[in-house]
This record gives sequence, C-alpha cells and structure tokens, in this order.
Amino acid sequence: MSRFKVLMAGLAVVVLWASAFPAIRVAAPDLGVIGLSVVRLAVASLSLLAVAPLAHVRRPEPRHLPLLVAAGFFGMTAYQLLLNAAELHVPAGTASILVAAAPLVSVAIATLFLGERLTVAKVAGSAVAIGGVVVVSLARSGATVTSALWIAVGAAVVQGIYHPLIKPLLRDRSGLEVATYAMVAGTVVSLPLLPWGWHDMVAASSSAWGSALYLGLLPSALGFVLWGHAVANLPMATATSLLYLVPAFAVLIGFVWLGEVPLVGELFGGVVVIAGVVLVSLGDRILAGRRAGVVPRVHARPAQ
Repeated sequence: MSRFKVLMAGLAVVVLWASAFPAIRVAAPDLGVIGLSVVRLAVASLSLLAVAPLAHVRRPEPRHLPLLVAAGFFGMTAYQLLLNAAELHVPAGTASILVAAAPLVSVAIATLFLGERLTVAKVAGSAVAIGGVVVVSLARSGATVTSALWIAVGAAVVQGIYHPLIKPLLRDRSGLEVATYAMVAGTVVSLPLLPWGWHDMVAASSSAWGSALYLGLLPSALGFVLWGHAVANLPMATATSLLYLVPAFAVLIGFVWLGEVPLVGELFGGVVVIAGVVLVSLGDRILAGRRAGVVPRVHARPAQ
C-alpha cells in the first residue's frame, strides 16, 4: 500500500476518534451512562474478536491477565463511564480538549512508579498543559469549575493511567492485540453494571442506538484496526502528530453535527493544552536531536 493511502488511514482514525465525542452527546442522554458504556464496549469487543483471526491476534498469556484486567478497567470501563457522564453536560469539543491532557497523567505515573526521568521539558510542558486545562475549564463555567468538568478531567486521568499499564504488554504484543485484550477485559468488567442500565437501554431511541453502534463499530473497533496499520507503516513522528488533530476535528464535527459553538477561551485553552502535550511528548527528543544534529524518532501512543 502506498504511503499516501497509509496516511489517509491515519487521518481516518483521527476523524473516527474525534467523531466519538459528538456521538456520545447523541447517545448518552437516552441510553444512559451505563447503557452506552456496555453497548459500545460489547460491540467493539465482538467486532475486534471477529477480526482477530484475520489480523493474527494471539491469545494473551496467563501472566498478562492482571495487567489486562487493570487496563480494561481504567482505559475502557472507567473511561467510558466518566466520559459519558461528563458529556451529558459538557460539549463534545470541550471534552476532547480535556481528554487530550491524558499524557500528563501517564508521564507522572511513569516518573513515580516506572523510574522514568523527569526532565525540564516534561515539567514545563506539564505546567503549560495544566494551564490550558484551567483555561478551558473556566471558559464556559466562569470562576467555578462544574462537577461535569471535573468528571471530564477524571476521564483524562483514567485514560492517562491506561498507557503505563499497557507499556509492558507492548514489549511482545502489537497495539491491536493489546487493544483487543483490553477491550474484551473492559467489557467483562462492565457487564455486572448492566442491570442498572437496562431500563434506559430498553427505552432508548433509535438514534441513540444508532450512535452507540457507530461508536462500537467505527471509533472503537475500526479505529484501532486502522491505527495499528498506520503505526506499522508510517514514521512514528508522523503517526504521533496525527493524534494532536483529534481535538480540532472534534470541535469541528461537534459544530457541524450538533451546532455546538466553541468559546474563544476554549479554543485558546485547547491550543495551550496541545502545545503542552507536544512539549511533554517530544520536547526531550527534539532537544536531543538538535544537540546531535539529527531528526529524533518518537513513539506514538493511541488515544481513544
């Protein structure tokens, strides 16, 4: 496949993952926080399991199970529940900007528990991104931060916990394999909540069900398949840079689909958040590359 087609696959992932935020705004009010979480995870898991033989997805080893359960809980179940709850009140674009700060949590965990070095670039980037999160949070709510915004920040936190958890698994498994394991684990963890979401699921409208099926089939399932293909065939720097486009596309799709008009403060804060995350992710490598006179290579991290 040509480089152009691979790049288009990567851009398709950006659009799919960005579209998830407004799709949640459509589905969550009818299906409910729990109902939407269970449906999306179940549909995505069944889809990925159907693709698994074709993609040569191997079975996880028993030693992987504790990490997989934790990754499924934080990165899939808890993330879906918190994001769905937040988007009952927070616009899609705003939620996407706040979730974009998840790498800050990953860096903190890696520093505290994995022994990774805390550098000036990471500290500076974290400070910049946190400032952007504050600007976004206060832009719509004024001098106070609403509980819904705190829940969206919580979604970013659990998403940030997910990445360090899967790091050991990625040493001998592909990104698609790990995503499949975590999605299935997240579905299993969410199933005990089904009785509390059943009433909303039965009473939900067809548009809500359509959005939930879309979320499971396309952003969650197809998105991870295409992402694995893009990462395998694109330079890491190119793949990483694509992820920074997700909030911008989420704001655009939210405007076109839902008529949500972002505030100037939210847009400014979003730019600040992305700038901080870029500094955290790439700052050390860029500085090292300049000192050595070479272009640094970077590693891409999937984002949901």
